[in-house]
Amino acid sequence: MRKITTIIFLSIASLSFGQKTIQFADSIRKAYNIPEISYAVIDSKSALEIAALGRHSIDLPDTATLNDRFHIGSNTKAMTAFIIAKYVEKGKLKWTTKFFDLFPEWREKSKPEYTSITLQDLLSHKAGIWPFQGEGDPQMPDYKGTKPEKRKQFGQFVLTLEPVKLDEQTPFIYSNAGYTLATLMLEKATGKTWEVLVEKVFNKDLKLNVKLSWPENQHQKDTWGHSFENGKLLPVPSNTDYHLDYTEPAGDMNIKLKDYAKFIQLNIQGLKGHNNYLTAKTYQFLHKGIDHYSLGWYNIYENGNELSTHSGTAGTYYTLVHIDRIKGRAYIIFTNSFNQETQQGVRFLMRKLKENYGS
Repeated sequence: MRKITTIIFLSIASLSFGQKTIQFADSIRKAYNIPEISYAVIDSKSALEIAALGRHSIDLPDTATLNDRFHIGSNTKAMTAFIIAKYVEKGKLKWTTKFFDLFPEWREKSKPEYTSITLQDLLSHKAGIWPFQGEGDPQMPDYKGTKPEKRKQFGQFVLTLEPVKLDEQTPFIYSNAGYTLATLMLEKATGKTWEVLVEKVFNKDLKLNVKLSWPENQHQKDTWGHSFENGKLLPVPSNTDYHLDYTEPAGDMNIKLKDYAKFIQLNIQGLKGHNNYLTAKTYQFLHKGIDHYSLGWYNIYENGNELSTHSGTAGTYYTLVHIDRIKGRAYIIFTNSFNQETQQGVRFLMRKLKENYGS
């Protein structure tokens, strides 16, 4: 009887702990004018805490649910690297494969400084590729054709640009365009488009229900991203004309928090030495194989901690994930707005979650 009583007490204590976190998260949401926050704390097998708070849009009464979808921006990079890793394991590519080994016909019109760039250079932002992050980007032609055809035209253009210099103070240059070039290598080696491979790996094999671009909010109730203009949040409908200038593999997926948590759990399991969809050796390389920024993940060592981290936004949603590689625990925060207030609120919530769970 005492054992049963103890279990009940621990469950009540855990529930109370979670409720306090929910109250804190909701106070952050309100204080920083974030329409919706969904967050989770997970280990390799379970969700220690998960919640959805707020509303789909500042202009709608719809309340948040754990079935809501969020655009994850640059957190897409880890998922693109994950797909590529699968085909490296299958022998279709090597991390050291050179870009021009697959596209020799492009070499003549490309800058000679790119001659030796490899797949892992592109995924770790060490190829010196122009960032293509919006402001100050070179003027591009208006490419025609299918998305894969446009990516090829864009890739050829990118390789005619002067490379960005790396040095000790700048060990990598964060580049969305580099992920397009890596994706072109994947598409050439497999004979399949990135879109088809997203469907194959994440939806057919792993059942994660990944979709591309913004969550659909015109024909069903779901999240609206919010841009920030003239000091105000503005809800953005999913049918707004929008594209990422041919860098979709670097930042254009949407997913439910519960399914994204399953993806992160695969990574935690691999980091703990367990094989699953990928081998443990591959997970180690993705997260820790390259200093500073590995393959889809910032590789951080500080104060005795080991972290894999990343954030993502395309200007209307903001997502953040931290994986504590030593404790085997991850912290995930999804929001449907983006401005300085959103970022600050998310940082405070992340700090609180990590304090609560000892990271």
